[in-house]
Amino acid sequence: MTHDAKVFGIGFHKTGTKSLAAALQRLGYRVTGSNAVHDPDIARRALDLACELAEQFDAFQDNPWPLLYREMDARYPGSRFILTTRPTEKWILSVRRYFGGKSTPMREWIYGAGRGCALGNEDVYVERYERHNREVRAYFANRPGDLLELALTEGEGWEKLCPFLGKTIPPVPFPHANKSEDRG
Repeated sequence: MTHDAKVFGIGFHKTGTKSLAAALQRLGYRVTGSNAVHDPDIARRALDLACELAEQFDAFQDNPWPLLYREMDARYPGSRFILTTRPTEKWILSVRRYFGGKSTPMREWIYGAGRGCALGNEDVYVERYERHNREVRAYFANRPGDLLELALTEGEGWEKLCPFLGKTIPPVPFPHANKSEDRG
């Protein structure tokens, strides 16, 4: 099944991105993400990679999509954007727990050189996460029909997602990936 508009999940990692992917798949979208997390040249290659993937899939989540929403919006007019969020305090706890002391080139690109590791860089991560959410809201401020803010970890799900995408709510519970490991 192909869809008229592409759907870009542009929330940062640990905001329900895997749950969003599962929900979009359930709705019939071909979903990709995360992509190229360990590519040492991701900062230079991200846009080209994203454009290649955008030709193969209908929906996108996790990385590198949050950093490329402006470019994807320009390239694919009429697309829909979903900002998955969670309370900052819960988000940083989940990031610390999940990523710990491990670094990736993707997180170096997102948070800055030498800051690919969450531990010890919590203030940088929180500032970047909150700035991203503010920037997305500001970018779409005059186009509220193009952006859905979805707090999956706070219980939001089908009732907001399906009307936004013009889909019927499926007769199944909303999928929640990583729920047991992601408390807090």
